[in-house]
Amino acid sequence: MTTDPGVAPAIEASGLRRTFGDIVAVDGVELSVPPGAVLGLLGPDGAGKSTLIRMLATVLRPDAGDARVQGFSVTRQAAQVTPRIGYMSQKFALYPDLTVAENIEFFARLRGVPAGERKERSHQLLTGMGLADFLDRQAGRLSGGMKQKLFLATTLMHRPEVLLLDEPTTGVDPVSRREFWRILADLHRAGTTVLVATPYMDEAERCTDVIFLDGGRVRHHGSPAQIKALVPGRLFELRTAEPRAALAIIEGLPGVLAAHLYGDIVRVVLDVQDVAQAETVLEQAGVSGAVRAAEVDMETAFAVLAELNRAEPDRERVAG
Repeated sequence: MTTDPGVAPAIEASGLRRTFGDIVAVDGVELSVPPGAVLGLLGPDGAGKSTLIRMLATVLRPDAGDARVQGFSVTRQAAQVTPRIGYMSQKFALYPDLTVAENIEFFARLRGVPAGERKERSHQLLTGMGLADFLDRQAGRLSGGMKQKLFLATTLMHRPEVLLLDEPTTGVDPVSRREFWRILADLHRAGTTVLVATPYMDEAERCTDVIFLDGGRVRHHGSPAQIKALVPGRLFELRTAEPRAALAIIEGLPGVLAAHLYGDIVRVVLDVQDVAQAETVLEQAGVSGAVRAAEVDMETAFAVLAELNRAEPDRERVAG
């Protein structure tokens, strides 16, 4: 992930650190996000994703280091940062007893959107998100996907330059997730910078750049293609009559970098390069079935790189 030296980063962090008692949640994070990027923040539970986003949103103060959002320091110029960002936390933060229209009006006022702009802006957003027919419905009675779209609409009312989204589609149905990402794609094309934490690897594929955070540190960063290229060995798919039994055997084999079930298919990353070699390894272990080479996806990359992190916890790999 590189920033044009002639263009100031939309988000820049240096040595960001935050602890909670004896727990180090974020540990010396360095970050540079170019304007208009869609940066996916990935990592296991407890990796520090939410803490990092909350510091960038000025909700939490760093113990050390600093970050600049649109050129303003989150520690010294928070009042200049907040008008320029839109922040969606993991928890639905709207008023369930207020209607769709009342929520968006309330947050527009809170964000200082001029009265003359509120009606047109809210109509534009709610129509684009498919909520225009639900103005009088209480927010608490919306579906999960509709709640998140309303949350995003209130976040966008003041036209933020940077969006900070903390797993905005967790628990949302697949159709609503696709619709949510269609909206993010439109914002990206309009030049909005987006930093989004997500547990879904198909969403990571949609980002211009991704960062793997683990143990509070940035372990890998680059484009989705660059991240996938970091995976050593090759991915193979095995179709067999007893996939779970085969997986149990495969996981213990030397040379296996990762293995998991994908439906009724066993996916295994081996340190060999062609199907014949993979078949030999599996047959020698007593595993039979149809083997084919497959392209590494983000789910496989995440599993393999997380395993490498556990083996070499202090090493950072930078895609290039």
